[in-house]
Order: sequence, then C-alpha cells, then structure tokens
Amino acid sequence: MKHSLRAGVIGVGSMGRNHARVYSEMGVLSAIADSEASVAKPLAERFGVDYHPDYRKMLKSDIDAVTVATPTNTHFKISMDAIRAGKHVLVEKPICFSIGEAEKLVAAAEREGLVLAVGQIERHNPVVKFARDSILKGRFGDVVSIAARRVSTLPGRIRDVGVLMDLGIHDIDVIRYLAQSPVRSVYALGGKRQNKQFEDHANILMEFENDIMGFVEVNWLTPMKVRRLSITCLKNYVELDYMKQTADVSSSQVSGAIDHSDLYRLPIEFDIRHVSLKKQEPLRNEQEDFLDSIQNSRQPLINGRDGTETLKVCQAALKSINEGKRVKLG
Repeated sequence: MKHSLRAGVIGVGSMGRNHARVYSEMGVLSAIADSEASVAKPLAERFGVDYHPDYRKMLKSDIDAVTVATPTNTHFKISMDAIRAGKHVLVEKPICFSIGEAEKLVAAAEREGLVLAVGQIERHNPVVKFARDSILKGRFGDVVSIAARRVSTLPGRIRDVGVLMDLGIHDIDVIRYLAQSPVRSVYALGGKRQNKQFEDHANILMEFENDIMGFVEVNWLTPMKVRRLSITCLKNYVELDYMKQTADVSSSQVSGAIDHSDLYRLPIEFDIRHVSLKKQEPLRNEQEDFLDSIQNSRQPLINGRDGTETLKVCQAALKSINEGKRVKLG
C-alpha cells in the first residue's frame, strides 16, 4: 500500500527504532526526534531523514503524523503537543500514565478531528484477526472463556511500569476485543519477586458483561518466552500462538460404548485442525492501519477510546493486587 503522508518518530528506543524502520520501508519516514543524539543521529543518517534533538522542532515541520514511543510518563505531554500542532498520533501502549490524561488526550484529538491510535500491537497479529473473524461467524460456537499466557525474562528497556502495563496490557486488550463486551469486574494477584520497584508477576481474572471469563498470566520471571492464548468455546477449543502465527482448532467426540470400569481406554476421536497463517509483521499492519485511517478519515483499529478502556482494566487490576479484593468497573 502506497501512502503520500510524511511521518516522524519521537523516541527511538527499542520500539521506536522499529517504528522508524517500518516507516522507512513504507517510504513515509521523514524525521526522527530523540534527545539521545548518539543513538538517534546515526539512525536518522541510516534512513536518510532529518534528526531533531527536540521533538517540538519536528512538530513545526510539514510532517502529517507522528509515532510517540517514549517512556509512558511522557506520553500525555508529547502526544498533546503533537495534537495541538495538528499532527495525527500513534502513541505506544499504554496510551497514558493515568485515565484522566487518556481522556483529555482523546477529547483533544476528537475536537481537532485528528486520528489518535494506540500501539496495542497484538490486535494486528494475523492470529487475532483469524480468531475474531471465526468468532463473529460462529465457527467455534459461543465463547465460554479466554486465557492468555505471556511470560519471559525481565527486559532491560522497561524502567517506568511493571509487568502488567508492559506485557499484560496486550492480552487484556486482545481478550476485550474477542469478548466483544465491557469488563464487569477484575480480580488480580501479583507481586515483586525479583523487581523491587514494580510487580514482576501477575494473574488477572476478568468478568465480562456477557458472562465470558478472561484470564491472563504474565511475568518477567520465566526463562522462556511464551506468547499464547486459548479460547474455550461450545464447539471448539482453540489455541493461538502469537509468535508462530498459528492456530490449533480442536474438538472431540465419543466414538463407541464407554466401559466405565476402564476409563483409561475411552473411545474418543479427536479432530485437530492446525492452521498456519500467512506471516505478517504486526507492526507493519499497525502502521498501515494508522496511515490508512488518516487518508480515509476513519477510526483506526485501536483508537484512543479503546486504549483508555484497556488502561482502565489495567488500573483496576493493579488496584486489586494492592487491595486484595475484586474491583468493579462501570
């Protein structure tokens, strides 16, 4: 897909560098802004674009849109400055540090008629689209529960949020998207096993208004990177692998008489369908969606209100961990 837009990236840490790379591959990258010249200037030279040590100077240029990939506590100010400068914004997750900031940012973007997208990247993973489409078409039967496991070792890049806001927020957003219902309540357990400042492990249980149950296991403690989600439905049990971009759709049935004195040899037939989807980079899909939403004056897949609702669930989970009780939303 070709775009005539010009985009900039503010903050070129681990994620920002990837935003810059993909924009460059798409032919829309115009500038990079970061106070760390030793990192940002060589990157700008590599991609042949302008470098600005102060993002505010970038916002005065003729770019159309920016990605904000800075620490969470700076999202509100930088994104608001971009909106006031008339730029469309894709802000990395979480949308803001607080719900109040997020709501002000959404209101400002809507008032100015600008696109505000949130970098909840897993929604752009092909396996999530496969699951969402299949659920909407009734292929799996009614959804009973959705469970996610996202575990790995502690990343050196994260310094301002805990594991729930860094990793858990992805699956909270995906489960909200698949459940297609507001969250009624949240109960969470977690703690600080190796990280003294933030929680490094958590288990989150979500109850949805349509009675679907959602569960997320997340940590920075496991010496193995796992990114998986399972969906229990009335027709099928579905397992998704975010990294492999595959889905296993399973069902079973009794194929003969049951001998209740021999429950080891049950006559059960299993039907397991393995689906390998066409490999796609979720970040590329995210940026394509962002730019297309600008060009066609439509809402992006994850808009500011989506990002705010997911943030509310995350904040409720943190409150539940701290207070040791279920937290109701709405």
